[in-house]
Amino acid sequence: MKKSLLNFATVLLTMLSISSCSNDDDVVTPPVVVIPPVSGPVELTGTLSTRTLSSTTKYLLKGQVFVNDGQTLTIEAGTIIFGDKATKGTLIIAPGGKIIANGTATQPIVFTSALPANTRDRGDWGGLVILGKANVNQASPAIEGITPSVTYGGTVDADNSGSLKFVRVEFAGIELTPNNETNSITLGGVGSGTVLENTQVSFGGDDGFEWFGGSVNGKNLISFASWDDSFDVDFGFSGKVQFGVEVRYPSFADQSGSNSFECDNGPNDNVTTLLTTGVFSNFTLIGPKLTASQSINANYQHSLDLRRRTAVTIANSVFVGYPRGIRFNQQSVVDNYSGTANGFLLNNVMHTNSNSSSNPVYAVGSGMTATAANIATLWTATNVMSNEPDNAVGYTALGLNTNIFFGVKSNTGYEANPTFAVTSGLLASGASFTNAKLSGLTITPYVGAFGATDWTDGWAEFNPIAKAY
Repeated sequence: MKKSLLNFATVLLTMLSISSCSNDDDVVTPPVVVIPPVSGPVELTGTLSTRTLSSTTKYLLKGQVFVNDGQTLTIEAGTIIFGDKATKGTLIIAPGGKIIANGTATQPIVFTSALPANTRDRGDWGGLVILGKANVNQASPAIEGITPSVTYGGTVDADNSGSLKFVRVEFAGIELTPNNETNSITLGGVGSGTVLENTQVSFGGDDGFEWFGGSVNGKNLISFASWDDSFDVDFGFSGKVQFGVEVRYPSFADQSGSNSFECDNGPNDNVTTLLTTGVFSNFTLIGPKLTASQSINANYQHSLDLRRRTAVTIANSVFVGYPRGIRFNQQSVVDNYSGTANGFLLNNVMHTNSNSSSNPVYAVGSGMTATAANIATLWTATNVMSNEPDNAVGYTALGLNTNIFFGVKSNTGYEANPTFAVTSGLLASGASFTNAKLSGLTITPYVGAFGATDWTDGWAEFNPIAKAY
């Protein structure tokens, strides 16, 4: 029986083979369909060893994610990394760890909220924290907002924590408790071997960029619609940063008081060996008020708030749109900008509509020897101050286009391609780089962040709430 079945099968296969061969012209071979793999989001948790994140995969930061000493996280251009809201996803580069995140103008690297478009908000995740081994003026400080605590700083001013180029960080920064928060980007003791270029933070839940000591240099930075201060400088920062932009959303401001620059030497006015002497040149700082009559959040304060023995140098920059001008909070700050000349305010243009006791152009802290009139004399010796232009004609005289302000637009209504470039007006010339503090910077004729070329083109995003990722 088995033999009969075997013979029958052999005959059948032979017949099928003959039939197939005789009808080759009629056989249609179906096309090969290649289905691309569906990638991500891949969860990133705990401690990461050296690895590369691929641009073909999306990632999700859950909880506090660490890159520790000796490990390197490389991120390909065009990669998208989400921060989880429920677990307050945060990426922390510990001292000795590295992040290599080099995007391009056409393929920026994006860290953003994991929530869908049009539901994202400030503070959706924890942000990017980079810690290094460069000098700080505090003893073994622990970085804010991270539990358990992580210390940073050392004596290696040329320390290298990696590279950020063409990177966006959106909806990051969480206030855990009052005055204890993460920022969009936090830099603690980061050394000059680190690269920080073409980096934008948007709709942050606290400060845009905050430097706690360190010596990292930077250029082409954007702080867009941050909650607290756009640029916060502390603990002996000594790096040089050139070309920066701030744009404020009128309804967003922090209970602690939101400023363009907030600069401290430490948590109090005590003497330290290392002063905060960072240099910032060629910044365009667009506050919340387009006109004097515009209503804004009452927590907005100063264009420039200098506190607790700070000695930063700010040069060749333009400040517009804040309800108040400059505040020197302690006599030690005045001393650092006059007798000791540790810090300089040079060739800046400030326009403010402040002109009352509640919103002063110049202010001093309580118990100081110096008066507001002394601050006015100090400022006007090397800088320009005037009332805020109330219309497009006034801004045109400066060289600014009014579409770079939020004005009365909604938080999704900002100009898709704002006109930052300056080709005429007061800001098109007048910069100076003769002061030794400005050595090594790119010499420009223009005041502010822009001449005829807009370096935000292509990679910056001004409506991340509605952006599809």
